[in-house]
Amino acid sequence: MEEVKGTLHPLTLVLEEIYGIFATQGFSIATGPELEDEWHNFDALNVPKDHPARDMQDTFFIKDRPGFVMRTHTSPVQIRYMENHQPPFAIIAPGKVFRNEATDSTHEAQFHQIEGLVVGEGITVENLKQTLVSFFKELFDENTEVRLRPSFFPFTEPSVEVDVKVIKNGEVKWLEVAGAGMVHPHVLEAVGYDPKKVTGFAFGMGVDRLANVKFGVTDVRYFYQGDLRLNQWTC
Repeated sequence: MEEVKGTLHPLTLVLEEIYGIFATQGFSIATGPELEDEWHNFDALNVPKDHPARDMQDTFFIKDRPGFVMRTHTSPVQIRYMENHQPPFAIIAPGKVFRNEATDSTHEAQFHQIEGLVVGEGITVENLKQTLVSFFKELFDENTEVRLRPSFFPFTEPSVEVDVKVIKNGEVKWLEVAGAGMVHPHVLEAVGYDPKKVTGFAFGMGVDRLANVKFGVTDVRYFYQGDLRLNQWTC
């Protein structure tokens, strides 16, 4: 009988590789609570009271804890870190996040995200670009092409979407893998920083989507079904 060998979960494998890449770039790891108050999850991140992200269709509000939500991103970890540290620093914030949305092959109500934050004097968009290009080339392949497209996020200005070029079903396609930008001055002010003295950049990416690209997994829901056949992509 053929011996069946196990392996670490694909998300664990990708996360460990991500940690290693960012460690070589001087980043440390920061963590925070999954149950978060609205100030850290929205207000401090310059998300208006009437922003669609606060609506029930996007956010899990806690019935018995008014003002608390299941965090919709790991950005509140950045806020908590800045409240207790002074620049310069470079951190990544990994963890589970929760969105009240329908599931399909590319979306889940719970998934893993990793965000990055660099704050200091003289930080520019070029620093952001070089960090992300270097990261994706290391994670995927030295020949990986990376592009940044203008976008909008309440907590960064300017903001960009980050795409990588992949071959899928024999076709060359651009796949969105991250959102990023320069930290909005209002966010810096919310944690007591002077935006005239320091600047910073931030980025966020879904670990599940990165694992899809890296291992060729066709449906993100496979990551959460406990099916050992998932090993076929990583063995």
